[in-house]
Amino acid sequence: MQDIIIGNHRIGEGNAPFIIAEMSGNHGQSLEKALEIVDAAADAGCQALKIQTSTPDMLTLDSREPDFIVRGANDDWEGQSLYELYTTNHTPFEWHAPIFARAAERGMVGFSSPFSVEAIDFLETLNCPIYKIASFENNWPDLIRRAARTGKPVIISTGMADLADLERMVRTVRDEGNDQVVLLKCTSTYPAVPLDTNLRTIPHLRAMFGCQVGLSDHTMGTGVGVAATVLGATVIEKHLTIRRSDGGPDSSFSMEPTEMRRLVQECQQAQQALGTVHYGPTAAEQKSLAFRRSIYVVKDIEAGELLTEDNIRVIRPGHGLAPHYLPQVLGRPARQAIRRGTALTWSVL
Repeated sequence: MQDIIIGNHRIGEGNAPFIIAEMSGNHGQSLEKALEIVDAAADAGCQALKIQTSTPDMLTLDSREPDFIVRGANDDWEGQSLYELYTTNHTPFEWHAPIFARAAERGMVGFSSPFSVEAIDFLETLNCPIYKIASFENNWPDLIRRAARTGKPVIISTGMADLADLERMVRTVRDEGNDQVVLLKCTSTYPAVPLDTNLRTIPHLRAMFGCQVGLSDHTMGTGVGVAATVLGATVIEKHLTIRRSDGGPDSSFSMEPTEMRRLVQECQQAQQALGTVHYGPTAAEQKSLAFRRSIYVVKDIEAGELLTEDNIRVIRPGHGLAPHYLPQVLGRPARQAIRRGTALTWSVL
């Protein structure tokens, strides 16, 4: 499968995961705080900063009819109408340009999740380099199709999607002549728990659709992201806030900056640790060979004297014959006198 190039970053096997910090509504309707989150993402080592492009009217109706009231999804959302929730959560359109500019200044890719076709039209005026389709939008072909037609990478969270949904969304992108699709394994609960995460799906998705696969992670901590990296995730997305105690619609399942920095470091280390299939000492282990056991003379031996368990032993360091040769050398005569502390070699027998 092809790697995907985004700016100076390569998404693909053999590269550290592309780590996306999701701002969502954690800016608390303050541009100053939004820019603080951008800086925190950069300081943590993230490769990308993502926002969301929507208005409440793009998403729902201003209604408090029972169907429009949030029940049982997240304690911070409970009892709000969808319209109220999305009013709190949305990022004003006039903030997009300064947020993207700050991300670029800090060496990150700035991009967005559009929640309507009109949102993509707006983002195109800002030359948004990637489009992310959220799990709650992945059953809407028109949105996916419009994103695919830009010719830019399309990242799709797979929360709640069955196999038929997945096949449809990937085909929708590819039918537009766009093969730059990334699927993110996602559990659409807020927060999610590891038990529901099913990371073994990641290599299965990659094999089934022949595309880059990553993780959109709503669990707490770094463990799930690191495990996903080991299973081949090339993209990791996590929500970022300055302080969970600040509150907000997504704060309860967002990372703080120190946690995000640890995630970036641990995912990089996990990817590096995968290495290749290798047996025998590595180049780094060569010096450690001296600390293995080998056969040494432990008492002075005269020329012609037989080697016995009394005058030779398997000890450290490892400069003599390997221990598995002990049965072959016991009972053999020494060719010359050998001093105590000499590594036994074939040349003295």
